[in-house]
Amino acid sequence: MKVAGIVAEYNPFHNGHAHHIERTRAADGPCRPTHAAAATSGNFVQRGEPALLPKAERVRAALAGGVDLVLELPLPWAVASAEGFAFGAVSILDALGCVDVLSFGSEAGEIEPLQKVADALLSDRFAGLLRYHLEGGVAFPEARQRATEEILGKKAASVLEHANNTLGIEYLKALRRLDSPIRAFTVPRLGAGHDEALPVGDMASASYLRGLLAAGRTANVAPYMPPIPLEILHEAARIGHCPADPALIDRAMLSALRRLTKEQIARLPGVSEGLENRVYDAIRTAGSMEELLAAVKTKRYPLTRIRRILLAGFLGLSAGWETRRPPYIRVLGMNQKGAEILRCAKGSSLPLITRVSQLESFQEETRRLFALESRAADLYALALPKPLPCGTEYTTGMIRWEG
Repeated sequence: MKVAGIVAEYNPFHNGHAHHIERTRAADGPCRPTHAAAATSGNFVQRGEPALLPKAERVRAALAGGVDLVLELPLPWAVASAEGFAFGAVSILDALGCVDVLSFGSEAGEIEPLQKVADALLSDRFAGLLRYHLEGGVAFPEARQRATEEILGKKAASVLEHANNTLGIEYLKALRRLDSPIRAFTVPRLGAGHDEALPVGDMASASYLRGLLAAGRTANVAPYMPPIPLEILHEAARIGHCPADPALIDRAMLSALRRLTKEQIARLPGVSEGLENRVYDAIRTAGSMEELLAAVKTKRYPLTRIRRILLAGFLGLSAGWETRRPPYIRVLGMNQKGAEILRCAKGSSLPLITRVSQLESFQEETRRLFALESRAADLYALALPKPLPCGTEYTTGMIRWEG
């Protein structure tokens, strides 16, 4: 058995994801795994927004698209910065104990230039340079770029200008931090780039597809999605499970955020350097989430970071979770080959959860994290066209795919 690990959100599952899995599993490629396991975010994603579809539908799409085992990236890591997101996901795949290779898409299309930057970012010199540029008042991405250019030169540092390269570099950093034996492999990204406004051929970015669905143009996504994930999406739309709309929970978010004290805001993930003062003042005057985001956002504090901070305040997350390894591995779905991976993973360094009832016997930290996950699912349900009842974390079991 040879297992490939993948980190993804599948929000939604599209042709680019199918291409990545196909090239990872290709018989003529360098990887040639027999099995594939994916760590995926749950009901909220790294952009600081509700996922387009509930995670059960996204798990089915992943299994239909070529993944054998789907594992959940718990909430605090799913909505963390790229570093926390990558560390949480790679920690889960590493803890399985049977993943041989980590496969991810990148604009660079090869590991060497990404590894070179990852090594630079982990150096003592980088830490000092980053601090110097941040103290100069620039945003973190720009400070990181400048520091890397000073170490490696402009050409080598240019890989950080692309989103998938940057995330791949964070995966490599996580592997190093964990001293993991997992090897890294990257597939060149084809077609439309990350957040690209228009498709290229039959490849479209996930953000483009979400835009079509938000506008009610469900039929227009067909050329850019594989048949079965497309069927799953259409059925979800038919029964009111798609698309999730952040605007539907705007007032609920504002209500929750207005209850926070300045001290509570200071303890949210991503808050530093007195940002809690700016956030607190904006919360008390904004009449919508759009106004709130606009009031807090600056060149130094980009929109995605602010969105994640406000989401954490809404969901009741505090800083600290994302800096350590997740305390368990929760199985969301699998096929027959996925069951074979689980049998191989019996020596996992983290508890494997296939049934919610198992949580009763685990330590308090694990139960506390699952309580956060459950509450988040209940709040996420209000963003759907037809809200789901509370308790879906307990009533939706692990998905077994026979397709």
